[in-house]
Parts: sequence; structure tokens; C-alpha cells
Amino acid sequence: MNNRQIVYLTSDYVKTKLQGETTGHDWWHTVNVQRAAAYIGRKEGANLFIVELGALLHDIADWKFHGGDRTANSRAIQEYLTTIGVDETTIARVCEAVKHVSLKGIANQPDMSLEAKVVQDADSLEAIGAIAVARTFIWGGYKKKPIYDPSIPMGRKVEAYAESPTSIHYFYERLVHLKDRLHTATARKIAEKRHRFMQQFLQQFFTEWQGKDLR
Repeated sequence: MNNRQIVYLTSDYVKTKLQGETTGHDWWHTVNVQRAAAYIGRKEGANLFIVELGALLHDIADWKFHGGDRTANSRAIQEYLTTIGVDETTIARVCEAVKHVSLKGIANQPDMSLEAKVVQDADSLEAIGAIAVARTFIWGGYKKKPIYDPSIPMGRKVEAYAESPTSIHYFYERLVHLKDRLHTATARKIAEKRHRFMQQFLQQFFTEWQGKDLR
């Protein structure tokens, strides 16, 4: 198979594997990440084959649904790509490209390849903007979190892997900081408008929560 055929085959595989997923880590999230990764990768000069495979496979065995096992995704990727005959060097590069994909673990690791930065940025962009708002509340519902609880302070010191207590806290503890943690200039430019939308949403949320529009 050539590279495009591998990408198409992988796309079909992931679509089937994620069928019925309802936490915001579904097939359409993957489609959005792949599209953004391909766009960013072209602009930044990354290897698009590695980028697209990484984007497609980044959530097939997410640690959040595998008992916190952060090696589950790499093992699943390696097993799948080996099955379809992808060479070991490519498999290693794809696994490296998804190794750091996590909002909780997002950081500029010194050993990150350009492809890893592109895939992480593409995934992070799904957590900034209108889609991010929708995904935050669907995830909050899955985790049985309240929308908001004003009795919980906003300025908490949050550990790297701590859970936010409410969906609104998640915006302030995680999502509003993402635009400053993106690796590529292309992703940072895309994030500007999305970040503004998210800020506007939060402003309107508190306007309604506090009844300011009833005065």
C-alpha cells in the first residue's frame, strides 16, 4: 500500500473503533484534529504522513478510558500499524507524535518532534472555541460534574493531573491557558479568534448566572 491508502484504511478503522463514543472523543473530534493537523503540518513543513496517522490514531486507546494507563495508546497504535504492514520506523514516529497529546500533560518537551508538536496543537485547538464549549459540557456530563458551583474558589492551585470540580472551573483551570502553550505559529494564529469566542461565552455565562441581564 502507498501512504494515501494507509491513511484511508486507517480512517476507516478509527471510524469503526470510535463508533458509539459519546464523551467528546468521538469520530468527529478525530476528523477535526486530522484536518487541523494536515493544515498546520503543511504550513509548518512537517511530514504529513506521520502527522495524519498520528491525528487519526491519537484517541484509539485514550488513557482516560484505560485505567490511567498512558502506554495503552502507543501499544494499540503499534499493534494496528504492524497488522497492516507499516514499517517499524514509521510506527515509532507515529507513536512519538501522539505520546504527548494530553491537555493535562501539555508542555514543550525538549525531545518533541515537529510532527508531535503539530498533532498536539491540532488536538489542543479542539479545546479552544465553540467546539471546545460543547465538548467541555459533554465531558462534564460524562464525569457527573455540575455546570458551576460558586462556592468553589476560581484561583485554586491545580496539580497537573487533578480534575476540575465543575465544567466552568475547567475553562479557567485548563482551557483559557491553552493558546499560550501552543507550539506552532500557525496554531497560535488559529487560536486567537477561538480564544476570544470562549472568553465571550464565559462573560455571557456569568451575566446570566448572576442575573445581570434581568436588571
